[in-house]
Amino acid sequence: MTDLLIKNATIVNENSIFSGHVWIKAGNIHRIMQGVLSAEEEHIPAIDANRKMLIPGVIDEHVHFREPGLTHKADIATESKAAVAGGVTSFMEMPNTLPQTTSLEALGEKFERAAQTSLANYSFYIGATNENPDELLKINPSEVCGIKLFMGSSTGNIIADNQHSLERIFSESSVLIATHCEDEQTIRSNLARYRDHYGDKIPFSLHPKIRSEEACFKSSSLAVELATRYNSRLHILHVSTAKELALFSNQPAGPDKRITAEVCTHHLWFDDTLYDKLGSRIKWNPAIKTPRDKKSLLKGLLNNKIDVIATDHAPHTEEEKNNAYLDAPSGGPLIQHSLPAMLEFYHQKKISLEKIVEKMCHAPAILYGIEKRGFIREGYRADLTLVDLHNPLQVTKENILYKCNWSPFEGTVFKSRILLTIVNGNLVYNNGNIDDSYKGEKLIFTR
Repeated sequence: MTDLLIKNATIVNENSIFSGHVWIKAGNIHRIMQGVLSAEEEHIPAIDANRKMLIPGVIDEHVHFREPGLTHKADIATESKAAVAGGVTSFMEMPNTLPQTTSLEALGEKFERAAQTSLANYSFYIGATNENPDELLKINPSEVCGIKLFMGSSTGNIIADNQHSLERIFSESSVLIATHCEDEQTIRSNLARYRDHYGDKIPFSLHPKIRSEEACFKSSSLAVELATRYNSRLHILHVSTAKELALFSNQPAGPDKRITAEVCTHHLWFDDTLYDKLGSRIKWNPAIKTPRDKKSLLKGLLNNKIDVIATDHAPHTEEEKNNAYLDAPSGGPLIQHSLPAMLEFYHQKKISLEKIVEKMCHAPAILYGIEKRGFIREGYRADLTLVDLHNPLQVTKENILYKCNWSPFEGTVFKSRILLTIVNGNLVYNNGNIDDSYKGEKLIFTR
């Protein structure tokens, strides 16, 4: 592996913006320099950033890449290509595949597949069920990002809702517990009521009434109560309501913050006024809710009640999505466009560049204890993304890399464009060109 110099960059890192150069050696950040380069440094093979923005590679700790068993929708190879095109250098993938990743054997098979096909660095959650608490205790905390706990059913119908099983998971887990929080009984009751009224022709606009604020808050409250009782390391995924923010502290992300929260790009971007226009394309679980919720979630992000921005990247084919409400699956593809979407909020003066980097790069590394990633620091792995903040790009089917070949952002013109993505010192994405000969590394966790 040859040395590489990224010179004349505007570096955004650890709440600071400065001009500098980054020397990469053997896949690591060897040196961070400012000012005039030395004669030695001038002879290193270089990429001139020309004052463009250099940030740590984005870490997306919540994706569904659909492999194994659902590869007509997506697979690790295709979605990791979309990831690096979006500036994402590491991902953590969820267990609701076929078979479900609820055993060490299934988990090992995913790691083997990713080693063969993933362009980005990777880890995988093991899924909790009412039957497998003993299996969860056997995982290696240094290699597995966490336990995924569905406290209400979503795509795949993997769920753990037995009180005894929940108490065992929360009291005995040695790793982070990441929860999908929607109360199942509340959802079923709401769905039955609207189905009685509308039959099979339920409007998509009722999705946030069916998977309601009450369903989210009731489930999130239970998770927080259990985590508080057992001092568990709890991470609540895809918070979607203003009401849930009351459950979290505004302590900055750090090793002592035991209960943390994630918001997803789509809950910050869309709201329920768009269901009539976009229909199934913005049908997610939990549901996209009101403009007030959207505004409050951004505020929660800024005041540290929400710690991480992720995507819940969850592809389905257009054929599957183009169904009536009851038959259209929830979820959509986002990983290629999450960073450009967040940078739109910067252009709108709603969030700073430093805060975007904190929530998409630093905080995931801190909260999961990822070894030597998530920051531009000497000695850390060279996961880097170069962004042109003033180079517009329209999302079209011609430049979408998701296997499903659609996006809820189709037609959107983003003001910013990803130029380069470097994974472990390797230039994997370069202005639309992808080097798919390179394969990422397994993430290591220090706990």
